[in-house]
Amino acid sequence: MLKCQESFSYSDIPSFPQSTVQGHVGRLVFGELKGKTCVCMQGRFHLYEGYPLCKVTFPVRVFKLVGVETLIVTNAAGSLSDGYKTGDIMIIKDHINLPGFAGQNPLNGPNDEQFGLRFPPMSSAYDKDLHKLALDICKKLDCSVQEGVYCMVGGPNFETVAEARYLHKLGADAVGMSTVPEVLVAKHCGMKVFGLSLITNKVVKAYNDKEVNHEGVLGVSKMRAGTLQTLVTEFVAQLDSNTAD
Repeated sequence: MLKCQESFSYSDIPSFPQSTVQGHVGRLVFGELKGKTCVCMQGRFHLYEGYPLCKVTFPVRVFKLVGVETLIVTNAAGSLSDGYKTGDIMIIKDHINLPGFAGQNPLNGPNDEQFGLRFPPMSSAYDKDLHKLALDICKKLDCSVQEGVYCMVGGPNFETVAEARYLHKLGADAVGMSTVPEVLVAKHCGMKVFGLSLITNKVVKAYNDKEVNHEGVLGVSKMRAGTLQTLVTEFVAQLDSNTAD
């Protein structure tokens, strides 16, 4: 969807990790979307690939230094909420950082004051104005969306039944293996954050339910790609004219 594209392979960028997950191309793409200057990641990095979280979130630091003000994060997630269907789009209103409970946090270590405070607050991690803008756009496009809490787990395995039930009781509506570290670093850097989850599967919460597989996740992602592109494009078009994302 980007006009005037310039792309760079992650392997050509100093200090960038390499994406190893099927379906993640591994390119950084600069361009214009509805007249707004954007940089997009085709493929992200994950804790389960063996990277420390400071490496997983390295691109966000780079984006801050090149002038990015708004970060849009998207992910594939499994639904824990009984009211969600496969193919639904969920606006992330909050998150649960489960690896963070065990000390896995990208902000660990010495704090770099050029980026942000030592103890950044996360009670408003996802910008409320951007959330409202997305809801207005969805209404205009007649696109139904969910609003919920995203929980990050370490992966790379899908959850056991007991784990799924536990996460549901914690208050999570959807679960995945990414996104939260990037959000933490973006907020630390003073960026505005907006997040979307594509519900690609139902998390198994009963012992006789069908198991989840990665091929099914990719299939739903491809099926709903057009809707997500339309939503994000319209969203970017209505951002402040001086905001890159």
